[in-house]
Amino acid sequence: MRFVWNWALRMCSDDAYRAGERVGYAETDQRLTALKHRPDTVWLNEVASVCLQQAFAHFFDKRAAYPAVKRKVARQSANYTSQGFTSDAATRTLNLAKIGALKVRWSRGAIPVPLSVRLIRTASGRYFVSLIVDVAPVEYPNTGAAVGVDFGVARLATLSSGERVANPKHGARHEHNLVRYQRRMARQVKGSNRRERTRQLIARIHERIADSRKDALHKFSTDLVRRFDVICLEDLNVRGMVKNHHLARALSDAAIGQAGRMIKEKAERAGKTVVRIDRFYPSSKTCSSCGHILLTLALSQREWTCPECGARHDRDLNAALNLLAVGQTVTAHGDGVRAKRATARAASGRRSAN
Repeated sequence: MRFVWNWALRMCSDDAYRAGERVGYAETDQRLTALKHRPDTVWLNEVASVCLQQAFAHFFDKRAAYPAVKRKVARQSANYTSQGFTSDAATRTLNLAKIGALKVRWSRGAIPVPLSVRLIRTASGRYFVSLIVDVAPVEYPNTGAAVGVDFGVARLATLSSGERVANPKHGARHEHNLVRYQRRMARQVKGSNRRERTRQLIARIHERIADSRKDALHKFSTDLVRRFDVICLEDLNVRGMVKNHHLARALSDAAIGQAGRMIKEKAERAGKTVVRIDRFYPSSKTCSSCGHILLTLALSQREWTCPECGARHDRDLNAALNLLAVGQTVTAHGDGVRAKRATARAASGRRSAN
């Protein structure tokens, strides 16, 4: 699949550069058929045609940025549609076109008939099979509760209920081993077997970090969706925040953006409401007791006292309370809408002390 992906990418890029025209999917598919008849690439016939077509179908779906060249040592995947595989739920077997039966260690019990299959090889050399199936939506009982969630770095999240979710800092816990193996690989000869083994060790550490982070975020997001009917989140510009070189590593390790996406996806499936508060709303600088807004509040200042009412605030808890108040105001005027976004103008009622 990597060969076809890189070939299609080069062809499309060259045609766009020379003629200023974009090659469509139909023409690319025709050129792929001709490529399979060339003597030097006749081996492409040994691969299922469904996978070859899927290899560059994403060029034209406008769901991702401009594609990059795939490296041999990076993560590889092949997609099979319904014409490229057969499965038997009774015997729990999976057969892929031109590969045959796979020996799979299933992670679940009963598995419905898949709509498509993706065969994945990670950078460390592990293989996985990902199945897309139709499942019934998850239903959680309505609790009538609402919560504001303020994400951070020192703590992953602070809830308006007073709960604080610790940041596991998965990347920081493995940083020592990463540095040690990366220095070892830098001293080894390129192309040697020892360098390849070290590269696989580094890739395995990165995968362990990603798996641990994803597991923690899944547990956190599922717990929120199960306990609360309305979840108020700040619409953070994570892509812009990571441009701050002092916070980029910590923000990436916390995976705040991934946490927000998980909460939104699970809430939509469970019929819960997620309210996105405008990123320009001063949730940290606004007093949750009287509504007074500070002119400045340094990032290092974790607690502050309101000059108007004298209330003492924890920065993160105060922000979570303000997010909850604004979110409840929005949901009160839009019953039945599942995805909402509160703007700073909508929250102007709490900004009268500006």
